[in-house]
Amino acid sequence: MGVDAVQGTLDELGTPLREVTFVVFDLETTGGSAAEHAVTEIGAVKVRGGEVIGEFATLVDPGGPIPPFISVLTGITDAMVVAAPKFSEVLPSFLEFIAGAALVAHNAPFDMSFVKAACQVNGYPPPVNPVVDTADLARRVLTRDETPNCKLATLARVFRSSTEPCHRALADAKATVDVLHGLIARVGSLGVHTLEDLRGFVRAPTPEQQRKRHLADGVPGAPGVYIFEDAKGEALYIGKSSNLRNRVRSYFTASETRSRIREMVGIAERVRTIVCATALEAEIRELRMIGTTKPRYNKRSRFPERAVWLKLTEEPFPRLSVVREVRDDGAAYLGPFGSSRTADDARTAMHEALPLRQCTERLSARVRRPACALAEIGRCGAPCEGGESEESYARHVRRARHAMELDAEAVFSAMEARMSRLSAEQRYEEAAVDRDRLAVYVRTAARMQRLRSLTGIPQMVAASPAFDGGWDIHVIRYGRLAAAGVMPRGAHPTPYVDALVATAETVAPGPGPTPAASAEETECVLRWLDSPGVRLVQVDGTWSLPAYGAGRLMERIERAYRHQRSDRREGRPLR
Repeated sequence: MGVDAVQGTLDELGTPLREVTFVVFDLETTGGSAAEHAVTEIGAVKVRGGEVIGEFATLVDPGGPIPPFISVLTGITDAMVVAAPKFSEVLPSFLEFIAGAALVAHNAPFDMSFVKAACQVNGYPPPVNPVVDTADLARRVLTRDETPNCKLATLARVFRSSTEPCHRALADAKATVDVLHGLIARVGSLGVHTLEDLRGFVRAPTPEQQRKRHLADGVPGAPGVYIFEDAKGEALYIGKSSNLRNRVRSYFTASETRSRIREMVGIAERVRTIVCATALEAEIRELRMIGTTKPRYNKRSRFPERAVWLKLTEEPFPRLSVVREVRDDGAAYLGPFGSSRTADDARTAMHEALPLRQCTERLSARVRRPACALAEIGRCGAPCEGGESEESYARHVRRARHAMELDAEAVFSAMEARMSRLSAEQRYEEAAVDRDRLAVYVRTAARMQRLRSLTGIPQMVAASPAFDGGWDIHVIRYGRLAAAGVMPRGAHPTPYVDALVATAETVAPGPGPTPAASAEETECVLRWLDSPGVRLVQVDGTWSLPAYGAGRLMERIERAYRHQRSDRREGRPLR
Protein backbone atom coordinates (compact mmCIF):
# COMPACT_ATOMS: atom_id res chain seq x y z
CA MET A 1 0.00 0.00 0.00
CA GLY A 2 1.20 3.52 -0.78
CA VAL A 3 0.12 4.90 2.59
CA ASP A 4 1.28 3.57 5.94
CA ALA A 5 -1.63 2.15 7.96
CA VAL A 6 -1.98 3.63 11.43
CA GLN A 7 -3.95 1.91 14.17
CA GLY A 8 -6.59 4.22 15.67
CA THR A 9 -6.51 4.99 19.34
CA LEU A 10 -9.41 4.50 21.74
CA ASP A 11 -9.89 8.27 21.90
CA GLU A 12 -10.69 8.31 18.20
CA LEU A 13 -13.83 6.32 18.91
CA GLY A 14 -15.36 9.43 20.48
CA THR A 15 -14.67 12.77 22.11
CA PRO A 16 -12.77 12.27 25.39
CA LEU A 17 -14.67 13.77 28.30
CA ARG A 18 -11.59 15.79 29.33
CA GLU A 19 -11.83 17.63 26.00
CA VAL A 20 -15.58 18.24 26.01
CA THR A 21 -16.85 21.74 26.71
CA PHE A 22 -19.94 21.49 28.90
CA VAL A 23 -22.39 24.31 29.53
CA VAL A 24 -24.23 23.48 32.72
CA PHE A 25 -27.33 25.68 32.98
CA ASP A 26 -30.48 26.21 35.00
CA LEU A 27 -33.65 28.24 34.49
CA GLU A 28 -36.03 29.67 37.07
CA THR A 29 -39.57 30.06 35.74
CA THR A 30 -43.07 31.15 36.75
CA GLY A 31 -44.41 27.61 36.35
CA GLY A 32 -43.94 24.17 34.86
CA SER A 33 -45.22 24.57 31.30
CA ALA A 34 -43.18 26.19 28.54
CA ALA A 35 -46.43 26.97 26.72
CA GLU A 36 -48.08 28.68 29.69
CA HIS A 37 -45.23 30.11 31.79
CA ALA A 38 -42.12 32.24 31.41
CA VAL A 39 -38.45 32.40 32.46
CA THR A 40 -37.46 34.64 35.37
CA GLU A 41 -33.72 33.87 35.59
CA ILE A 42 -31.03 32.01 33.68
CA GLY A 43 -27.65 30.87 34.95
CA ALA A 44 -24.96 28.90 33.13
CA VAL A 45 -21.42 27.73 33.80
CA LYS A 46 -19.02 26.69 31.02
CA VAL A 47 -16.49 24.03 32.05
CA ARG A 48 -13.84 21.94 30.32
CA GLY A 49 -11.50 19.44 31.88
CA GLY A 50 -12.89 20.18 35.31
CA GLU A 51 -12.09 23.92 35.06
CA VAL A 52 -14.60 26.77 34.87
CA ILE A 53 -13.97 28.86 31.73
CA GLY A 54 -17.03 31.10 31.70
CA GLU A 55 -20.29 32.10 33.37
CA PHE A 56 -23.58 33.52 32.12
CA ALA A 57 -26.26 34.86 34.46
CA THR A 58 -29.14 37.32 34.32
CA LEU A 59 -32.59 37.94 35.69
CA VAL A 60 -35.33 37.88 33.04
CA ASP A 61 -38.55 39.87 32.81
CA PRO A 62 -41.29 37.21 32.47
CA GLY A 63 -43.72 39.72 30.99
CA GLY A 64 -46.24 39.33 33.79
CA PRO A 65 -46.60 38.99 37.56
CA ILE A 66 -44.63 36.26 39.31
CA PRO A 67 -46.94 33.99 41.32
CA PRO A 68 -46.48 34.48 45.07
CA PHE A 69 -45.54 30.85 45.73
CA ILE A 70 -42.81 31.12 43.06
CA SER A 71 -41.45 34.24 44.74
CA VAL A 72 -41.39 32.42 48.06
CA LEU A 73 -39.60 29.45 46.47
CA THR A 74 -36.96 31.36 44.49
CA GLY A 75 -36.76 34.73 46.24
CA ILE A 76 -37.29 36.44 42.87
CA THR A 77 -39.92 39.19 43.09
CA ASP A 78 -41.64 41.42 40.57
CA ALA A 79 -39.52 44.36 41.76
CA MET A 80 -36.31 42.45 40.98
CA VAL A 81 -37.23 41.78 37.33
CA VAL A 82 -38.92 45.07 36.47
CA ALA A 83 -35.77 46.40 34.76
CA ALA A 84 -34.50 43.03 33.54
CA PRO A 85 -34.36 42.13 29.84
CA LYS A 86 -36.98 39.86 28.31
CA PHE A 87 -35.98 36.33 27.35
CA SER A 88 -36.20 37.31 23.67
CA GLU A 89 -33.39 39.84 24.32
CA VAL A 90 -31.27 37.36 26.31
CA LEU A 91 -31.71 34.43 23.94
CA PRO A 92 -29.17 35.46 21.24
CA SER A 93 -26.40 35.87 23.82
CA PHE A 94 -27.27 32.57 25.45
CA LEU A 95 -27.26 30.72 22.12
CA GLU A 96 -23.83 32.19 21.39
CA PHE A 97 -22.61 31.13 24.84
CA ILE A 98 -23.64 27.49 24.32
CA ALA A 99 -22.41 27.20 20.73
CA GLY A 100 -20.27 24.08 20.25
CA ALA A 101 -20.83 22.82 23.80
CA ALA A 102 -22.64 19.86 25.30
CA LEU A 103 -25.56 21.07 27.43
CA VAL A 104 -26.10 19.78 30.96
CA ALA A 105 -29.06 20.38 33.24
CA HIS A 106 -30.77 18.70 36.15
CA ASN A 107 -34.09 17.47 34.73
CA ALA A 108 -32.90 18.66 31.33
CA PRO A 109 -36.21 18.12 29.44
CA PHE A 110 -37.80 20.84 31.58
CA ASP A 111 -35.11 23.48 30.94
CA MET A 112 -34.74 22.52 27.27
CA SER A 113 -38.50 22.86 26.71
CA PHE A 114 -38.31 26.57 27.64
CA VAL A 115 -35.25 27.15 25.46
CA LYS A 116 -36.85 25.42 22.45
CA ALA A 117 -40.14 27.27 22.95
CA ALA A 118 -38.30 30.60 23.06
CA CYS A 119 -36.38 29.72 19.89
CA GLN A 120 -39.62 28.87 18.10
CA VAL A 121 -41.35 32.09 19.15
CA ASN A 122 -38.36 34.27 18.23
CA GLY A 123 -37.50 32.62 14.93
CA TYR A 124 -34.30 30.78 15.92
CA PRO A 125 -33.62 27.15 15.07
CA PRO A 126 -33.72 24.93 18.17
CA PRO A 127 -30.32 24.00 19.66
CA VAL A 128 -28.83 20.79 18.30
CA ASN A 129 -26.25 20.50 21.08
CA PRO A 130 -25.92 17.08 22.74
CA VAL A 131 -27.76 17.11 26.08
CA VAL A 132 -26.90 15.31 29.33
CA ASP A 133 -29.48 15.08 32.13
CA THR A 134 -27.75 14.73 35.51
CA ALA A 135 -30.99 13.58 37.16
CA ASP A 136 -31.38 10.70 34.70
CA LEU A 137 -27.67 9.86 34.93
CA ALA A 138 -27.83 9.80 38.73
CA ARG A 139 -30.81 7.43 38.71
CA ARG A 140 -28.74 4.97 36.69
CA VAL A 141 -25.51 5.32 38.66
CA LEU A 142 -26.55 5.68 42.29
CA THR A 143 -28.35 3.18 44.48
CA ARG A 144 -31.07 3.77 47.05
CA ASP A 145 -28.51 3.01 49.75
CA GLU A 146 -26.43 5.96 48.60
CA THR A 147 -29.23 8.49 48.16
CA PRO A 148 -32.96 8.42 48.96
CA ASN A 149 -33.76 10.43 45.82
CA CYS A 150 -32.11 12.22 42.92
CA LYS A 151 -33.13 15.79 43.72
CA LEU A 152 -30.40 18.36 43.10
CA ALA A 153 -30.15 19.34 46.76
CA THR A 154 -29.74 15.70 47.77
CA LEU A 155 -27.09 14.99 45.14
CA ALA A 156 -25.22 18.16 46.05
CA ARG A 157 -24.83 16.79 49.58
CA VAL A 158 -23.84 13.35 48.28
CA PHE A 159 -21.04 14.81 46.14
CA ARG A 160 -20.12 17.52 48.70
CA SER A 161 -20.78 20.41 46.36
CA SER A 162 -19.16 23.70 47.35
CA THR A 163 -22.39 25.48 46.34
CA GLU A 164 -25.73 24.78 47.99
CA PRO A 165 -28.73 24.77 45.61
CA CYS A 166 -31.24 27.46 46.53
CA HIS A 167 -33.58 27.75 43.52
CA ARG A 168 -31.49 30.56 42.05
CA ALA A 169 -30.25 29.84 38.56
CA LEU A 170 -26.50 30.43 38.82
CA ALA A 171 -26.18 28.78 42.24
CA ASP A 172 -28.09 25.72 41.03
CA ALA A 173 -25.97 25.58 37.87
CA LYS A 174 -22.78 25.65 39.97
CA ALA A 175 -24.10 22.86 42.17
CA THR A 176 -24.98 20.86 39.06
CA VAL A 177 -21.37 21.24 37.87
CA ASP A 178 -20.16 19.48 41.01
CA VAL A 179 -22.80 16.78 40.60
CA LEU A 180 -21.78 16.28 36.97
CA HIS A 181 -18.11 15.85 37.90
CA GLY A 182 -19.04 13.42 40.67
CA LEU A 183 -21.14 11.33 38.29
CA ILE A 184 -18.43 11.35 35.60
CA ALA A 185 -15.99 10.00 38.17
CA ARG A 186 -18.44 7.21 38.97
CA VAL A 187 -19.11 6.15 35.37
CA GLY A 188 -15.40 6.28 34.54
CA SER A 189 -14.95 3.05 36.48
CA LEU A 190 -17.64 1.53 34.25
CA GLY A 191 -15.72 2.22 31.03
CA VAL A 192 -17.33 5.55 30.17
CA HIS A 193 -14.56 7.82 28.85
CA THR A 194 -16.12 9.77 25.95
CA LEU A 195 -19.14 12.02 25.45
CA GLU A 196 -20.63 9.35 23.22
CA ASP A 197 -20.11 6.74 25.96
CA LEU A 198 -21.76 9.04 28.49
CA ARG A 199 -24.86 9.63 26.37
CA GLY A 200 -25.05 5.97 25.45
CA PHE A 201 -24.77 4.99 29.11
CA VAL A 202 -27.82 7.11 29.92
CA ARG A 203 -29.79 5.50 27.12
CA ALA A 204 -28.73 1.93 27.87
CA PRO A 205 -31.20 -0.50 29.46
CA THR A 206 -30.61 -1.20 33.12
CA PRO A 207 -29.11 -4.53 34.19
CA GLU A 208 -32.51 -5.46 35.64
CA GLN A 209 -34.15 -4.83 32.27
CA GLN A 210 -31.56 -6.99 30.56
CA ARG A 211 -32.08 -9.84 33.02
CA LYS A 212 -35.84 -9.80 32.51
CA ARG A 213 -35.81 -9.94 28.70
CA HIS A 214 -36.89 -13.59 28.79
CA LEU A 215 -40.32 -12.47 29.98
CA ALA A 216 -41.06 -11.39 26.40
CA ASP A 217 -40.37 -14.87 25.02
CA GLY A 218 -43.39 -16.42 23.38
CA VAL A 219 -45.49 -13.25 23.35
CA PRO A 220 -47.64 -13.31 20.16
CA GLY A 221 -47.45 -10.58 17.54
CA ALA A 222 -51.18 -9.85 17.66
CA PRO A 223 -53.40 -7.12 19.12
CA GLY A 224 -54.30 -7.58 22.75
CA VAL A 225 -53.69 -6.79 26.40
CA TYR A 226 -50.54 -7.58 28.41
CA ILE A 227 -50.33 -7.88 32.19
CA PHE A 228 -47.06 -7.68 34.13
CA GLU A 229 -47.47 -9.81 37.26
CA ASP A 230 -45.35 -10.28 40.39
CA ALA A 231 -44.41 -13.58 42.02
CA LYS A 232 -47.83 -13.79 43.71
CA GLY A 233 -49.71 -13.30 40.45
CA GLU A 234 -50.79 -9.76 41.36
CA ALA A 235 -51.13 -7.40 38.38
CA LEU A 236 -48.44 -4.72 38.48
CA TYR A 237 -49.15 -2.99 35.19
CA ILE A 238 -51.70 -3.48 32.38
CA GLY A 239 -51.27 -2.18 28.86
CA LYS A 240 -52.54 -2.77 25.35
CA SER A 241 -51.00 -2.85 21.90
CA SER A 242 -51.79 -3.66 18.29
CA ASN A 243 -48.64 -5.84 18.37
CA LEU A 244 -48.08 -7.48 21.75
CA ARG A 245 -44.65 -8.90 20.93
CA ASN A 246 -43.12 -5.56 19.89
CA ARG A 247 -44.67 -3.65 22.77
CA VAL A 248 -43.65 -6.07 25.52
CA ARG A 249 -40.10 -6.32 24.16
CA SER A 250 -39.78 -2.52 24.30
CA TYR A 251 -39.98 -2.65 28.11
CA PHE A 252 -36.57 -4.36 28.15
CA THR A 253 -34.76 -1.88 25.87
CA ALA A 254 -33.27 1.60 26.19
CA SER A 255 -36.46 3.13 24.75
CA GLU A 256 -38.19 2.57 28.12
CA THR A 257 -36.92 5.44 30.27
CA ARG A 258 -39.74 5.90 32.81
CA SER A 259 -38.25 5.27 36.24
CA ARG A 260 -41.44 3.84 37.76
CA ILE A 261 -41.84 1.40 34.85
CA ARG A 262 -38.22 0.31 35.15
CA GLU A 263 -38.89 -0.30 38.82
CA MET A 264 -41.97 -2.35 37.85
CA VAL A 265 -39.92 -4.46 35.44
CA GLY A 266 -37.55 -5.28 38.29
CA ILE A 267 -40.44 -6.67 40.35
CA ALA A 268 -42.25 -8.50 37.54
CA GLU A 269 -41.93 -12.28 37.30
CA ARG A 270 -44.17 -13.00 34.31
CA VAL A 271 -46.09 -11.34 31.49
CA ARG A 272 -49.57 -12.68 30.75
CA THR A 273 -51.27 -11.77 27.48
CA ILE A 274 -54.85 -11.76 26.21
CA VAL A 275 -55.10 -11.80 22.42
CA CYS A 276 -57.95 -9.70 21.03
CA ALA A 277 -59.62 -9.68 17.64
CA THR A 278 -59.04 -5.96 17.03
CA ALA A 279 -57.08 -3.03 18.41
CA LEU A 280 -60.30 -1.41 19.69
CA GLU A 281 -61.19 -4.53 21.64
CA ALA A 282 -57.70 -4.46 23.19
CA GLU A 283 -58.12 -0.81 24.19
CA ILE A 284 -61.51 -1.48 25.81
CA ARG A 285 -60.30 -4.60 27.63
CA GLU A 286 -57.35 -2.64 29.00
CA LEU A 287 -59.67 0.03 30.40
CA ARG A 288 -61.99 -2.49 32.02
CA MET A 289 -59.15 -4.51 33.54
CA ILE A 290 -57.39 -1.44 34.94
CA GLY A 291 -60.63 -0.24 36.51
CA THR A 292 -61.26 -3.67 38.03
CA THR A 293 -57.78 -4.71 39.25
CA LYS A 294 -56.25 -1.23 39.83
CA PRO A 295 -52.57 -2.17 39.23
CA ARG A 296 -50.33 0.05 41.32
CA TYR A 297 -48.04 1.04 38.43
CA ASN A 298 -50.86 2.27 36.18
CA LYS A 299 -51.60 5.96 36.61
CA ARG A 300 -54.67 6.53 34.46
CA SER A 301 -58.13 4.90 34.41
CA ARG A 302 -57.70 3.21 37.80
CA PHE A 303 -60.70 4.72 39.55
CA PRO A 304 -63.62 5.28 37.16
CA GLU A 305 -65.95 5.04 40.16
CA ARG A 306 -64.55 8.32 41.50
CA ALA A 307 -66.23 10.36 38.77
CA VAL A 308 -68.75 12.92 40.03
CA TRP A 309 -71.87 14.41 38.45
CA LEU A 310 -73.86 17.60 38.68
CA LYS A 311 -77.47 16.64 39.35
CA LEU A 312 -80.64 18.69 38.96
CA THR A 313 -82.53 17.13 41.84
CA GLU A 314 -86.07 15.73 41.71
CA GLU A 315 -88.00 17.56 44.44
CA PRO A 316 -90.62 20.33 44.66
CA PHE A 317 -87.94 23.03 44.24
CA PRO A 318 -84.95 21.35 42.51
CA ARG A 319 -81.38 22.52 42.94
CA LEU A 320 -77.97 21.65 41.50
CA SER A 321 -76.16 19.07 43.63
CA VAL A 322 -72.74 17.40 43.24
CA VAL A 323 -73.21 13.62 43.52
CA ARG A 324 -71.14 10.46 42.98
CA GLU A 325 -73.94 8.19 41.81
CA VAL A 326 -76.32 8.35 38.86
CA ARG A 327 -79.73 6.98 39.87
CA ASP A 328 -82.80 6.00 37.90
CA ASP A 329 -84.83 8.86 39.36
CA GLY A 330 -85.65 10.97 36.31
CA ALA A 331 -83.24 13.73 37.34
CA ALA A 332 -81.03 15.56 34.85
CA TYR A 333 -77.28 14.91 35.13
CA LEU A 334 -74.24 16.73 33.77
CA GLY A 335 -70.84 15.04 33.74
CA PRO A 336 -68.82 13.11 34.47
CA PHE A 337 -66.34 15.42 36.19
CA GLY A 338 -62.92 14.41 37.41
CA SER A 339 -63.39 16.02 40.83
CA SER A 340 -65.92 17.76 43.04
CA ARG A 341 -64.03 21.02 42.51
CA THR A 342 -64.56 21.01 38.75
CA ALA A 343 -68.21 20.03 39.20
CA ASP A 344 -68.62 22.98 41.55
CA ASP A 345 -67.03 25.26 38.92
CA ALA A 346 -69.66 24.18 36.40
CA ARG A 347 -72.40 24.70 38.99
CA THR A 348 -71.17 28.24 39.68
CA ALA A 349 -71.27 28.99 35.93
CA MET A 350 -74.86 27.73 35.69
CA HIS A 351 -75.95 29.76 38.73
CA GLU A 352 -74.79 32.91 36.93
CA ALA A 353 -77.50 32.35 34.30
CA LEU A 354 -80.18 30.51 36.25
CA PRO A 355 -81.81 31.75 39.49
CA LEU A 356 -81.99 28.29 41.00
CA ARG A 357 -81.88 28.12 44.75
CA GLN A 358 -78.45 27.35 46.22
CA CYS A 359 -79.47 26.28 49.70
CA THR A 360 -79.36 22.59 50.59
CA GLU A 361 -82.53 22.21 52.67
CA ARG A 362 -85.44 20.29 51.24
CA LEU A 363 -88.27 22.78 50.60
CA SER A 364 -92.01 22.38 50.23
CA ALA A 365 -94.84 24.72 49.29
CA ARG A 366 -96.38 24.34 52.76
CA VAL A 367 -93.40 25.12 55.01
CA ARG A 368 -91.92 28.63 54.90
CA ARG A 369 -88.32 29.57 55.76
CA PRO A 370 -86.59 32.97 55.82
CA ALA A 371 -84.80 33.88 52.59
CA CYS A 372 -81.01 34.23 52.36
CA ALA A 373 -78.94 37.10 50.96
CA LEU A 374 -79.19 35.73 47.40
CA ALA A 375 -82.86 36.70 47.32
CA GLU A 376 -82.00 40.27 48.31
CA ILE A 377 -79.61 40.70 45.37
CA GLY A 378 -81.97 39.09 42.87
CA ARG A 379 -80.05 35.85 42.43
CA CYS A 380 -82.87 33.66 43.75
CA GLY A 381 -86.67 33.91 43.64
CA ALA A 382 -86.89 32.85 47.30
CA PRO A 383 -89.23 29.86 47.00
CA CYS A 384 -88.33 29.13 50.64
CA GLU A 385 -90.50 32.03 51.83
CA GLY A 386 -93.14 31.74 49.12
CA GLY A 387 -91.62 34.18 46.66
CA GLU A 388 -92.11 31.67 43.86
CA SER A 389 -94.65 28.92 43.40
CA GLU A 390 -93.74 25.46 42.16
CA GLU A 391 -95.17 26.38 38.74
CA SER A 392 -93.13 29.58 38.35
CA TYR A 393 -89.97 27.91 39.71
CA ALA A 394 -90.46 25.10 37.19
CA ARG A 395 -89.51 27.57 34.43
CA HIS A 396 -85.99 27.83 35.87
CA VAL A 397 -85.82 24.04 36.16
CA ARG A 398 -86.76 23.56 32.50
CA ARG A 399 -84.11 26.10 31.46
CA ALA A 400 -81.50 24.34 33.62
CA ARG A 401 -82.29 20.93 32.12
CA HIS A 402 -82.16 22.50 28.65
CA ALA A 403 -78.75 24.05 29.43
CA MET A 404 -77.40 20.74 30.73
CA GLU A 405 -78.64 18.51 27.93
CA LEU A 406 -79.26 20.55 24.77
CA ASP A 407 -78.13 24.18 24.58
CA ALA A 408 -75.34 25.89 26.55
CA GLU A 409 -75.92 29.34 25.05
CA ALA A 410 -77.77 30.83 28.05
CA VAL A 411 -74.96 29.99 30.47
CA PHE A 412 -72.29 31.00 27.98
CA SER A 413 -73.90 34.40 27.33
CA ALA A 414 -74.37 35.16 31.03
CA MET A 415 -70.78 34.26 31.89
CA GLU A 416 -69.45 36.15 28.87
CA ALA A 417 -71.31 39.28 29.97
CA ARG A 418 -69.91 38.93 33.50
CA MET A 419 -66.34 38.50 32.21
CA SER A 420 -66.71 41.57 29.98
CA ARG A 421 -67.89 43.61 32.97
CA LEU A 422 -65.01 42.42 35.13
CA SER A 423 -62.47 43.16 32.40
CA ALA A 424 -63.88 46.66 31.93
CA GLU A 425 -63.31 47.18 35.66
CA GLN A 426 -59.73 45.81 35.24
CA ARG A 427 -60.55 42.86 37.50
CA TYR A 428 -58.67 40.52 35.18
CA GLU A 429 -57.90 37.79 37.69
CA GLU A 430 -61.60 37.38 38.56
CA ALA A 431 -62.47 37.32 34.85
CA ALA A 432 -59.88 34.59 34.32
CA VAL A 433 -61.43 32.51 37.12
CA ASP A 434 -64.86 32.85 35.50
CA ARG A 435 -63.39 31.93 32.11
CA ASP A 436 -62.03 28.71 33.62
CA ARG A 437 -65.40 27.92 35.19
CA LEU A 438 -67.16 28.50 31.89
CA ALA A 439 -64.62 26.30 30.09
CA VAL A 440 -65.29 23.44 32.52
CA TYR A 441 -69.04 23.75 31.94
CA VAL A 442 -68.86 23.97 28.14
CA ARG A 443 -66.31 21.17 27.75
CA THR A 444 -68.26 18.85 30.04
CA ALA A 445 -71.59 19.63 28.37
CA ALA A 446 -70.09 19.07 24.91
CA ARG A 447 -68.53 15.80 26.04
CA MET A 448 -71.74 14.55 27.64
CA GLN A 449 -73.83 15.41 24.59
CA ARG A 450 -71.37 13.55 22.41
CA LEU A 451 -71.52 10.53 24.73
CA ARG A 452 -75.33 10.56 24.83
CA SER A 453 -75.47 10.58 21.03
CA LEU A 454 -74.06 7.05 21.16
CA THR A 455 -75.26 5.72 24.52
CA GLY A 456 -78.88 6.24 23.46
CA ILE A 457 -78.53 3.79 20.54
CA PRO A 458 -79.59 0.23 21.42
CA GLN A 459 -77.34 -1.30 18.76
CA MET A 460 -74.83 -0.13 16.19
CA VAL A 461 -72.65 -2.28 13.93
CA ALA A 462 -69.67 -0.61 12.25
CA ALA A 463 -66.60 -1.77 10.35
CA SER A 464 -63.18 -0.39 9.49
CA PRO A 465 -60.58 -1.57 6.98
CA ALA A 466 -57.97 -3.99 8.37
CA PHE A 467 -54.32 -4.00 7.28
CA ASP A 468 -54.67 -7.27 5.35
CA GLY A 469 -57.59 -6.10 3.24
CA GLY A 470 -60.29 -7.51 5.53
CA TRP A 471 -62.57 -5.64 7.90
CA ASP A 472 -62.64 -5.13 11.68
CA ILE A 473 -66.27 -5.33 12.78
CA HIS A 474 -67.68 -4.13 16.11
CA VAL A 475 -71.08 -4.36 17.75
CA ILE A 476 -71.82 -1.44 20.09
CA ARG A 477 -74.81 -1.43 22.43
CA TYR A 478 -75.70 1.68 24.44
CA GLY A 479 -72.11 2.95 24.01
CA ARG A 480 -70.57 -0.32 25.23
CA LEU A 481 -68.45 -2.59 23.03
CA ALA A 482 -70.45 -5.82 22.92
CA ALA A 483 -68.49 -7.82 20.31
CA ALA A 484 -65.47 -7.57 18.02
CA GLY A 485 -64.47 -9.71 15.04
CA VAL A 486 -62.54 -9.76 11.79
CA MET A 487 -63.99 -10.49 8.36
CA PRO A 488 -61.41 -11.87 5.85
CA ARG A 489 -60.76 -10.11 2.58
CA GLY A 490 -63.30 -10.95 -0.12
CA ALA A 491 -65.80 -12.63 2.22
CA HIS A 492 -69.51 -11.79 2.12
CA PRO A 493 -70.28 -9.56 5.10
CA THR A 494 -73.78 -10.78 5.99
CA PRO A 495 -72.85 -14.11 7.65
CA TYR A 496 -70.05 -12.49 9.66
CA VAL A 497 -72.20 -9.60 10.83
CA ASP A 498 -75.11 -11.87 11.72
CA ALA A 499 -72.86 -14.25 13.67
CA LEU A 500 -71.19 -11.41 15.55
CA VAL A 501 -74.53 -9.83 16.48
CA ALA A 502 -75.91 -13.19 17.61
CA THR A 503 -72.96 -13.85 19.94
CA ALA A 504 -72.54 -10.27 21.21
CA GLU A 505 -72.82 -9.44 24.89
CA THR A 506 -76.34 -8.71 26.09
CA VAL A 507 -76.32 -5.16 27.40
CA ALA A 508 -79.03 -3.89 29.74
CA PRO A 509 -78.92 -0.08 29.92
CA GLY A 510 -78.86 1.71 33.23
CA PRO A 511 -79.70 5.31 34.13
CA GLY A 512 -77.95 8.49 33.12
CA PRO A 513 -75.84 9.63 30.15
CA THR A 514 -73.49 6.60 30.40
CA PRO A 515 -75.93 3.76 31.07
CA ALA A 516 -73.84 0.71 30.13
CA ALA A 517 -70.14 1.60 30.15
CA SER A 518 -67.70 4.12 31.58
CA ALA A 519 -67.42 7.46 29.84
CA GLU A 520 -63.84 6.62 28.93
CA GLU A 521 -64.90 3.40 27.17
CA THR A 522 -67.58 5.17 25.16
CA GLU A 523 -65.06 7.86 24.20
CA CYS A 524 -62.72 5.15 22.89
CA VAL A 525 -65.55 3.83 20.73
CA LEU A 526 -66.36 7.34 19.49
CA ARG A 527 -62.71 7.96 18.54
CA TRP A 528 -62.72 4.73 16.57
CA LEU A 529 -65.98 5.70 14.83
CA ASP A 530 -64.36 9.01 13.83
CA SER A 531 -61.27 7.31 12.38
CA PRO A 532 -60.77 7.21 8.58
CA GLY A 533 -62.51 4.48 6.64
CA VAL A 534 -65.12 3.46 9.25
CA ARG A 535 -68.44 2.34 7.72
CA LEU A 536 -71.79 2.09 9.51
CA VAL A 537 -73.38 -1.29 8.84
CA GLN A 538 -76.47 -1.13 11.06
CA VAL A 539 -77.88 1.57 13.35
CA ASP A 540 -80.88 0.87 15.55
CA GLY A 541 -82.00 4.40 16.28
CA THR A 542 -80.70 7.88 15.44
CA TRP A 543 -77.09 8.99 15.84
CA SER A 544 -77.08 12.78 16.12
CA LEU A 545 -76.00 15.72 18.26
CA PRO A 546 -78.19 18.62 19.45
CA ALA A 547 -78.37 21.34 16.80
CA TYR A 548 -77.47 24.01 19.36
CA GLY A 549 -75.27 21.82 21.54
CA ALA A 550 -72.25 22.91 23.52
CA GLY A 551 -69.85 21.60 20.86
CA ARG A 552 -70.44 24.71 18.75
CA LEU A 553 -69.04 26.87 21.59
CA MET A 554 -65.81 24.92 21.97
CA GLU A 555 -63.89 26.99 19.43
CA ARG A 556 -64.73 30.20 21.32
CA ILE A 557 -63.44 28.64 24.54
CA GLU A 558 -60.20 27.48 22.91
CA ARG A 559 -59.76 30.91 21.32
CA ALA A 560 -59.89 32.50 24.78
CA TYR A 561 -57.05 30.26 25.94
CA ARG A 562 -55.00 31.03 22.84
CA HIS A 563 -55.42 34.73 23.66
CA GLN A 564 -54.29 34.00 27.22
CA ARG A 565 -51.06 32.39 26.02
CA SER A 566 -50.46 35.34 23.69
CA ASP A 567 -51.12 37.84 26.50
CA ARG A 568 -48.60 36.12 28.76
CA ARG A 569 -45.93 36.19 26.09
CA GLU A 570 -46.55 39.87 25.41
CA GLY A 571 -46.94 40.88 29.07
CA ARG A 572 -50.55 42.08 28.71
CA PRO A 573 -53.10 41.53 31.50
CA LEU A 574 -55.24 38.39 31.21
CA ARG A 575 -58.51 38.87 29.36
